[in-house]
Formats: sequence, C-alpha cells, structure tokens
Amino acid sequence: MKKTLVLILLLFPAIAFSQLYKNAVGIRGGLTSGFEYRIYTDDANSYKFLLGSRDNGVQLHAFKEFHQYDMFNFTDQLIFFYGAGMHIGYEQWQKHYVEGNSSWYEERTAMLAGLDGLVGLEYQFYEVPISLGLEVKPYFDILGREMFNVELFDFAFTVKYLF
Repeated sequence: MKKTLVLILLLFPAIAFSQLYKNAVGIRGGLTSGFEYRIYTDDANSYKFLLGSRDNGVQLHAFKEFHQYDMFNFTDQLIFFYGAGMHIGYEQWQKHYVEGNSSWYEERTAMLAGLDGLVGLEYQFYEVPISLGLEVKPYFDILGREMFNVELFDFAFTVKYLF
C-alpha cells in the first residue's frame, strides 16, 4: 500500500500538469508587437491570433501552431513550437515631396497582406499559469508599400496567461 501511495505521489505532477489549459492571452514585444490569443485544440496543436502593430499600421495574424513537449530531456516545462499563418492589415508612411523652394510630407496608407512563419521556445510555469517565450516570426508581405517585402528576423519576447 505504501509503495502504491509513493508511486501515485511521484506520478501526480506528470499527470496533473499535462496540458490543462485550453486558452492563453498575452503580449508580444518585438518588431511586430501586440496582443495574442491562443486556443489549444489538444496537447500538440493550437491556433494563435495576434493583433500586432508595425510600420505605423495594424495587422491581424492567424497561425496554426504545433507543440513538442519532449524535445528537451532536462525538463518538460520548456516547449518547442513552430507554425505557419498569414496576416492582413495596413501600414502608413510619410512621403517627402520637393518642388522648387518648398517641401512637404504627405501621409500614405496601403493595405498589407502576406504569409508568416513561426518558431519559438516557451517555458510554462507549473506553480502559476504563466508562460514566457522567445520566438522568431519571419514574414513575407505580398501586398504593401513594397511589393514582396521579406523580413526574416522578427524576434520577440512573449508573456502569456494560461487558462
């Protein structure tokens, strides 16, 4: 009986702290900064929506994410994730004009749309429902001020509340 009780107590953390969360909300600080919302469909899959800003505009990003919990032997709290998605929004900039002795700036706006990738590491705390992450989100703008704009290094730090 004592052996069974000890075995249950030793296995309890692994059972109790497997994927208990169905949602996460958080903030992302990086080239594309904003607020994100994640919906877990199961332990290995989720969907993430990011309302972000960059280039004096606002974009909505949607991702399909895949999570790998067993990549690191030293802990199961460090999670590797990757995914792909797309974004749509707008960007603004000022165009400088010079004519004769006068110059002026004119505000320009363009629709922005493109494809995104996502790779990152996330540490989930078992004691509190919070996770800290570091990720890179390369993107490819199909529409925008510059057609076919590519950014490979959109690094960010994330903080999420899990519920």
